[in-house]
Amino acid sequence: MRVATWNVNGLRARLDYVCLWLEERQPDVVGLQELKLQDEQFPHDVFERLGYHALTHGQKAWNGVAILSREPAELVQAGLPGQEDLGARLISARLGALLFTSVYCPNGKDVGHDDFARKLAWLDALRAHLAETHAPDATAVVCGDFNVCPTDLDSWNGKEFEGSIFHTEEERERIRAILDCGFGDLFRDLHPDDPGFSWWDYRGGSFHRGHGLRIDFVLGSAPVRSGAREVWVDRDYRKKKQDLTASDHAPVIAEIA
Repeated sequence: MRVATWNVNGLRARLDYVCLWLEERQPDVVGLQELKLQDEQFPHDVFERLGYHALTHGQKAWNGVAILSREPAELVQAGLPGQEDLGARLISARLGALLFTSVYCPNGKDVGHDDFARKLAWLDALRAHLAETHAPDATAVVCGDFNVCPTDLDSWNGKEFEGSIFHTEEERERIRAILDCGFGDLFRDLHPDDPGFSWWDYRGGSFHRGHGLRIDFVLGSAPVRSGAREVWVDRDYRKKKQDLTASDHAPVIAEIA
């Protein structure tokens, strides 16, 4: 099974680009984030023509998450319980034995901003939700944009940025707590020394200069980790194609037996 996650940074602006990627990469299930549209605006017909069913949890102009899948999926959860004020940021579905979740963690803005405390509370709520809903032996994937660099390796300038947003011990502690619920970071499992950046600022030539962050993860439960064969950041789809502009995030793809 080929699973993927991608923060598309606005689906309406990126629809043709996403369709190119689906046609070339042929994933079985994809978690999308930052749709920036409401459920009734979601282009189901476009994805159906490409062979994908969609479940969505949208929001006007901001946030929004979705799951695309080859086989019809059963909606399990739309929205993180208790965190509705922060918008549409979680959707879960069951595909056969697999419980698949797409998440879009709040950015937090700055460590001195009120949104930073809200971000930490959201991550605490996610950990509690996963602990409550995922049995230790479940076959589960939780993927998405977590807006945290778990270690200095995951940032182009981790030492200098230490203590700033995405690089704080408070954020990293919460990522570790989520992993302690029985999940592993599939990319880091297979690539312990590769920075694996998945996001680059549009400004300043960051992509070409290698100034990136690894903030998009595919997390897997024990059965998924044991079947993980390869995980990669699809850097080719962070580049402009056919006059279409890419998201500032690259997709992350995992091959799982």
